[in-house]
Amino acid sequence: MITINPKYAFPVEDVLFTFALASEAADVFTDYKHLICGIGKVNAAYNLMKAIQQEKPKLIVNLGSAGSNHYKKGDIVCCSKFIQRDMDVRGLGYDQYETPLSGLPPILEYGLQMDGLPEAVCGTGDNFEMAHSTTIYNVVDMEAYALALVAMKENIPFLSLKYISDGADGNAAEDWTVQVHKAALAFGEILKLGKQDIPVTYNEHSGYYD
Repeated sequence: MITINPKYAFPVEDVLFTFALASEAADVFTDYKHLICGIGKVNAAYNLMKAIQQEKPKLIVNLGSAGSNHYKKGDIVCCSKFIQRDMDVRGLGYDQYETPLSGLPPILEYGLQMDGLPEAVCGTGDNFEMAHSTTIYNVVDMEAYALALVAMKENIPFLSLKYISDGADGNAAEDWTVQVHKAALAFGEILKLGKQDIPVTYNEHSGYYD
């Protein structure tokens, strides 16, 4: 059972865990349904939609590494708000981060809050940010906004936990390489995952586990 807060708890067999990279999942999630969606917003959205169609999960959990100049390396935060940080159509009169004609505000508020974890705002973009100075978001990644948007449109509860691997600064690339392998172990402990569940098998064609 994945317990998020007193209001939300889900049997682990109803959960789809999503990661950008296999290294973020390691072998901790081998026995659970999980999707390696790939890097970037397009890969994330496309592969999550495919997985939803087959698995029909009751909860989508996005787990992965992220940069931050607000939290320290090794922290785990819960992202409940999301910004598409590379969306900028101010030249046509739209607000920064607003997707034109989408009907959505610049900040997408679609994420469950997990008890005991700091609440964060995640800025998602198709670049590895190494000079983060913006204050409207305090965590940066490359997939969460797209995953949250798909979950919202499909009316599936969404939980996003991020392991802070770097400071989104000039040392980000080196720090990420060192820290990313620690993320899976930390997530396993936070989610209290055991080995009592039925193993699932990897589908090479689809890229996820079933």
